[in-house]
Amino acid sequence: MVTTCMHPLAAALTACVILAACTPVTTPQASPGSHDRSVVPPELERITEADLRRDLFAMAGDDMRGREGGTLDEMRASVWVAERAREAGLEPAGDDGTYFQFFPLGRATQSDESAVIVGDTRLRFGRDFVVTARTTAFVDGEIALLEGSEPDASVAGKVVVSRITPADAAALGDVPARRGPGPQEELTVRLQRLITQRGLALQAAGASAALIVVDASFERLFLAISGAATRGQYLRDTVAPTPTSGGRGGAPAAGVAAPGAGGRGGPAAASIPVVIVRNGALTSVLRLGDRARFQLHLDRFVYPSVNVVARIRGTDPLLRDEYVLYSAHQDHDGVRHVIDGDSIWNGADDNATVAVALLAIGRAVRAAPPRRSSLFVWHGSEERGLHGSYWYAAKPTVPQSAIVAVLNGDMIGRNHPDTAALLGSQPPHRNSSALTQMALTANDRVTRFVVDSSWDRPSHREGWYFRSDHLPYARAGIPALFFSTLLHADYHTPDDEPDRIDIVKLRKMTQWMYATGWAVGNVAQRPTVDPGFRLER
Repeated sequence: MVTTCMHPLAAALTACVILAACTPVTTPQASPGSHDRSVVPPELERITEADLRRDLFAMAGDDMRGREGGTLDEMRASVWVAERAREAGLEPAGDDGTYFQFFPLGRATQSDESAVIVGDTRLRFGRDFVVTARTTAFVDGEIALLEGSEPDASVAGKVVVSRITPADAAALGDVPARRGPGPQEELTVRLQRLITQRGLALQAAGASAALIVVDASFERLFLAISGAATRGQYLRDTVAPTPTSGGRGGAPAAGVAAPGAGGRGGPAAASIPVVIVRNGALTSVLRLGDRARFQLHLDRFVYPSVNVVARIRGTDPLLRDEYVLYSAHQDHDGVRHVIDGDSIWNGADDNATVAVALLAIGRAVRAAPPRRSSLFVWHGSEERGLHGSYWYAAKPTVPQSAIVAVLNGDMIGRNHPDTAALLGSQPPHRNSSALTQMALTANDRVTRFVVDSSWDRPSHREGWYFRSDHLPYARAGIPALFFSTLLHADYHTPDDEPDRIDIVKLRKMTQWMYATGWAVGNVAQRPTVDPGFRLER
C-alpha cells in the first residue's frame, strides 16, 4: 500500500512566519598583524551562558518530544527556531520570503499489518517480532526446530526456528560497536551479526524462512531493534528503497541486519524472510507439527520535513553576496521505547547544543556583521540520513557558488572541558587548508581547546566525519569543517538531557565557531578547496 501524507501543520507553516584519549594537535601561533583583529570578533562576550541555557532547556525539554524528523514534533521545534531567529533580528532566507525550506521525506516501512502466524497464534509486528530486512513475502511451511547453530539438509523447504543465547553471542569473539562507546552497543552489534550469520546459514541449507528467537536477556536489545525496524528507512525522494540501501550519512539502512551487513565488511543479509521473535512470544505456543505462515507487506509514505534558513547581510558591498554558512540540525530521535522510566529521547547534546549555539552566534553577528553575509541553516531530518543538508546543498536558497565555507557543529556540550575535535582538519578529510588554518588560529586566540585529532582519522571505527551535516557540502566542493565534542555514554538514549550539558564548554565551543566564521567573513580572499581533494571513505 502506498500512502502519501501531508500534515495540516505543514500547510499552515507555509502560510505563516510561516557530539577517550585525546591526541593533542599543537595549534600554530598566528603571525602578528592582519589576522589579529579578524580572529577576535567584537561581540564575543554577547554569547552568554544564560542565553544558551535558556534556549537549550526550551529546545531539549520534554515539550518538544524529541523532535523526530518528519513528524509534527520536528515541525514544532522548527517553528520555535524560526521565531527565536526572528526575535534575534535574523532575516528569513528560506523559500518564498519565509524562514522555511520544506522537502519531501520518503519512508518505507514494514507494514503494521504484517503478521507471522504459528499454528493458531498470530504474532504482531513490532511487539512480538521484527523483520531483518523490509520485504513483501508470503510463506507457508512446516516448522523445523534447529538444535545448535549449524543447519543441515533436513531443513530444506521448511520454516526453521532457531534460538540465540548469550553463550552464542560470547562465542562470536570481538565485535566492536559501530556507534556508541557502551557495552550495550557492542552486545547489540553481536546480536545483529549473529542473526545475519544464522539467516545466511539457513538460506544456504534450503530453508524457506527463519524464526530467530532471542533469549529473554536480550529484551532491551529487542526493544531497540524493534524501534529501528518499525521506523523503516527514510529517503529524500519518494522512490522505494532496496532493503539494504544507505541510512544516515551513507551508513547501512535501519533494518536489523544492516549494521553487520554490506558496506562495512560484513556479510550481506539473507534473501529469505528472517524474523526475530521476542522470547516468550513464541515458546508458549510452539508445537511440533505446527505450520508457520508469513504475511509480510511494505508500506510507503511521504512526509514533509523542513530546513530553517536565516541570514544577516554583510557590510561590504563587494563581498556581501558571499556567505559563511553556520550549520546545525534541529531534529533528534523522538519518543521511543522506555529506558529507566523515560521514553522521550531529548537530544540535548545531539543536537540542541548547536541549534541554540547558532541562535547565539546570530545575535552576536547581528550586533556587528562581518564583511560577508552570514547564513544560518538548521537542517531537518539529519538523524534520518542527513536529509536536510543533502537537500539544501543541492537546492540552496542562495547561489551555491556564493557559499564560501560551511561551519557545521554536532554535539558540542559534553566530555572533558578542555578538549574538542575539529573534523575535516587533516587529510584525507581536509578539503581546505586555508579554512582549517582559520579555525585553528581562532582556537589559539579565543578558546584554546586541546584538539583531539583521533576521530578525524580514516582508521577510526566510528567514521565520525561522515555522520553530520557538513558532508553534503564537502561533497559539493565547498570548504567545510565539523566542530564536535564527540560521543558519550548518553548518545542516542533518553539520558541526553539538558541538565547534563556543560554550559561553560558549550559557550566556548559557540565562541570558537563564531570566531572562525568572523575570520572567514572578513578575510579578503575566500578559502579555497585544496587541489586534488577527493572525499573517499
